[in-house]
Amino acid sequence: MTDKARVALGFVKQNATLAAFLVLIIFFSIILPETFLTGRNLFNITQQMSMLMVTACAMTIVMAMGDFDLSVGSMASLVGIVAAVTFRGTGSESASFFIALSIGLIGGALNGFLVSYLNILPFVATLGSLTIFSGCAFLIAGGKTLFGTEIPPHFSAFARSGVPLMSGESFTLTLPNLTIVAAFVLLLVWFLLSKKIFGRHLYAIGGNAEAALLAGIDVKRTRLIAFMLSGFGAALAGLMYMSRVASANPTQGAGLMLDAIAAVFIGMTMNHQGEPKVLNTLIGVLFLGVLSNGLTQLSVDSYVRDILVGALIIMAVSASRLEKLSR
Repeated sequence: MTDKARVALGFVKQNATLAAFLVLIIFFSIILPETFLTGRNLFNITQQMSMLMVTACAMTIVMAMGDFDLSVGSMASLVGIVAAVTFRGTGSESASFFIALSIGLIGGALNGFLVSYLNILPFVATLGSLTIFSGCAFLIAGGKTLFGTEIPPHFSAFARSGVPLMSGESFTLTLPNLTIVAAFVLLLVWFLLSKKIFGRHLYAIGGNAEAALLAGIDVKRTRLIAFMLSGFGAALAGLMYMSRVASANPTQGAGLMLDAIAAVFIGMTMNHQGEPKVLNTLIGVLFLGVLSNGLTQLSVDSYVRDILVGALIIMAVSASRLEKLSR
């Protein structure tokens, strides 16, 4: 193979995911010409993707080290329940907000301690904490959905509003507040991973933990902080989800973990090194969001979406694996 052919092949591999995303948008725009590219639907898509974007950003931090956090979905559910119960007991929105986020940090610290200091495999440690967090959510909520006066009023009002961008006689485009929060988290994680020493340490650990340790990196402390950030991100996503649906349910974050991992893996196919990059993760989130919205409008069974997400994960991991073997 000539050098030009090799470069061309590499370009195709790196941009195939982006091309597939654009094809997906064009496909749904043709099939759903009156509903897909409307201002209202774009508002819904960006709002629906906000929680996943925050969770996927948190997952990108952990996966940069070559680890996983399977507990993000159950943590999001637990935090929503804790926030609702705290508000019911204290009547303070600020107390429910800060206590809920603190739960995320504590849960993340637990995962980080198990992985870093007890040397438990991340899959095993976070699978155990997933079960613990889920059980706590059901126990605190009594197995019921909390809504109405148990939800801080400003939380639900925050999700329903946004910043107007464009308006006309038949078209209004608004940037949801939840999307603004997700964009802020995205920029913050991008800066952390791309511009700070902490990010370079994460990728060094993901490349070779023993070599990173020999290079003077505090691997245990770095892993602990990474899992704490993951827990904090899951907690923030849980509050955003509660705000959007104006209720708290012990299972409402159940799908976040799988989708977050899928988004990161899809994004990894856009990097020839196969490393998680948060801007690539954004493409993965957009891909899943557009896919889910389009299938919903076409009245396709939700189980079909699950099948497609699972297939996307397998294809993304296979592509990354083949890329490494071809070097």
